[in-house]
Amino acid sequence: MTMFKLSALCSALISTGIYAVEKPIQKDEQSIETLVITANPIGRSVLESATPVTILGGEALDNSQAATLGETLKGVPGVNSTYFGPVASSPIIRGLDGPRVKILQNGLDTSDASRVGPDHVTTVEASTATQIEVLRGPATLLYGSGAIGGVVNVVDNRLPRERQDDINGEVATSYDSVSNEKMLSGDINGGTGNFAFHADGFTRDSDDYEIPDEASDADSDSVGKLENSAIDASGGTVGIGWIGDDVNVAFSYARLDNEYGIPGHEHAHEDEDHDEEEHDEEDHDAEHEEESVFARLKQNRYQSRIDWQNIDGPFTQIHWLNAYTDYEHSEIEDGAIGTTFSNEAKESRLWAKHAPLSGWEGVVGVHFTSSDFSALGEEAFTPSTETRSTALFVLEEKQTGVFLWQLGARFEYTKHQPDNSFFSEDEHDDDDADEEHEEIHFADESFNASSFSAGVVYTLNEKSSLAFNYARSERAPSASEIFSNGLHISTGTFEVGAGFDIELDDDGYELVQSSRSVENEVSNNLDLSYRYQGDTITADVSIFYNDIANYLYEQDTGLDSEQLHGHEEEELEDEHDHEEEVTPVFIFRQQDAVLYGFEAQLDWHLSDNLRVESFADYTRAKLDEAASEDGNRNVPRIPAMRLGMQFHWETDDWHAELGATHYAKQDKFASYETQTDGYTLVSAAMNYYTTVADSDVTVFLKGNNLTDRVARVHSSFLKDVAPLPGRSFVLGARVNF
Repeated sequence: MTMFKLSALCSALISTGIYAVEKPIQKDEQSIETLVITANPIGRSVLESATPVTILGGEALDNSQAATLGETLKGVPGVNSTYFGPVASSPIIRGLDGPRVKILQNGLDTSDASRVGPDHVTTVEASTATQIEVLRGPATLLYGSGAIGGVVNVVDNRLPRERQDDINGEVATSYDSVSNEKMLSGDINGGTGNFAFHADGFTRDSDDYEIPDEASDADSDSVGKLENSAIDASGGTVGIGWIGDDVNVAFSYARLDNEYGIPGHEHAHEDEDHDEEEHDEEDHDAEHEEESVFARLKQNRYQSRIDWQNIDGPFTQIHWLNAYTDYEHSEIEDGAIGTTFSNEAKESRLWAKHAPLSGWEGVVGVHFTSSDFSALGEEAFTPSTETRSTALFVLEEKQTGVFLWQLGARFEYTKHQPDNSFFSEDEHDDDDADEEHEEIHFADESFNASSFSAGVVYTLNEKSSLAFNYARSERAPSASEIFSNGLHISTGTFEVGAGFDIELDDDGYELVQSSRSVENEVSNNLDLSYRYQGDTITADVSIFYNDIANYLYEQDTGLDSEQLHGHEEEELEDEHDHEEEVTPVFIFRQQDAVLYGFEAQLDWHLSDNLRVESFADYTRAKLDEAASEDGNRNVPRIPAMRLGMQFHWETDDWHAELGATHYAKQDKFASYETQTDGYTLVSAAMNYYTTVADSDVTVFLKGNNLTDRVARVHSSFLKDVAPLPGRSFVLGARVNF
């Protein structure tokens, strides 16, 4: 959907009186702590959860919105971003990311490829969300072993659940100077009688973003810009629902298209006769554009929900959620498709709330997921794999005086079926090579994972509570962690799965199938949280300790891809300089690890108009044994400690804020990493609220990185290539009808 088409759509909706879902202006004065956690089927609020939870909604969500989910959430305590430039950034929760963090859309997995590689975008859109829920720590009981690190649930109104007596909505637009980004979004809710509908859409278009001049590559043709960091994305959703007294039925369809550059891979090879200077500047620019690497993504997603309520008998409610996702993402270099990732996924969760039993209330359910993932092309680094998962879960609660007890369990079976032909695709013609690679053949890999949790919320008084939670969670290794065997272009590494071993000889090395089995990760996580909500002060402090057995991580072998038998011959056939294709070899290995740290938040109203908000978080992660000869035990890409503070000033019509976040230097890094210097980012914002034709209007101006600091994200694979954007100003408006 182009900018023009969406603009015309929004104009038509306004003129006809069809508007988006009602999202009233929500000043910072309004607490969101009492919002219901939709990711919890029992429907508890943040204050009633033994597990640390943050809900981002209202104006806080509006002010945090960015092009990617990771950047939208990076201000939440305990949450950082992988930051693959502005194009693809996923959340990191307490040092864990990738296949350890579940990304959900209304309680069901997004089923994209963002858990496979940091260059793959998450396919959820914050601009049309009503709230985003972040569950810190293991949340495996309801959402599967992939949630051993936490859950991010993006909630919107695509599956209507309430009757609509009128039509209401929101239209928002913004412009960001740092990348010439133009964003427009709109959503509508309406209905008549038992029938309700929803529609939303967005478009986002940007150029390469600006970075401080001193951060530019000396050899770059674009000083002050990060080459190949542009975005062109659009999407839309339609949903319908029938809301009865006891039965609700809803269905939705969503389409997403996204084309984005992959920073750090724009080759722009020069002609061998460059000394003759035969190319003019225009020809060079065309060549550069042609040889950049970018991704083209498209996704079709269908979701449904059926709710049965007010049932007589052992169960009082039954809920059935389903999703079908057709995802495809191609990486394009020199105008040709190098690799296409696709995923056809089905998910179904059926759960029921039972009648109280001796004071216990809770839910029981079954959960099924199916994923047919394929990676096809010359640069595919993992085989096509069919993954099936089936699980049973139970979650129970009981209130006894000032104690709220919470118990849960999940039993899950997962099976991976790889396409073994992948391991012989790149064979040479000699018979010996064929026989050698025929030895690599993986049988179906299956895993049984059992997870349990026990927590209690102790109400100290009407303003404060203490929460404790213990979770023993198991995670089945992902297919890519087991079967990877090839160049992962986005990370610049030759990635080898835990299902392989390396055999060395005088001429180099070869990869052989390992005789060791890959084990479940087993997390034993303790959380202790204190929450206080007074008239002028709100505070939340959590400390955690996570002991993970069989932790899967990528270990630097000290080898490179050129030493792999047969690999150099393939490279010599490449038209490009084969030195570019020589990459370090990393192999997945398992050993025990410990992660611990804290998150803290304070919101203090100094007067009716002035308040101060501050936060801090810290994660330390260590392996039990050294991963290299130098004795280094540090887990790679762990974010540094952060301290942040914001001052807010509010009146009826104005809201201004000034803030700063300090990122400490990260000097506890893995052997193959380098230290990341600390930095402080200063920001400011001003909102003006008014009413026009019975519509609430907000006009806002935001300034980010006002001091134009060079800032590099330690958790990013591209930290030395893609610093954070330089100074930027965002101007925009939101209209609520």
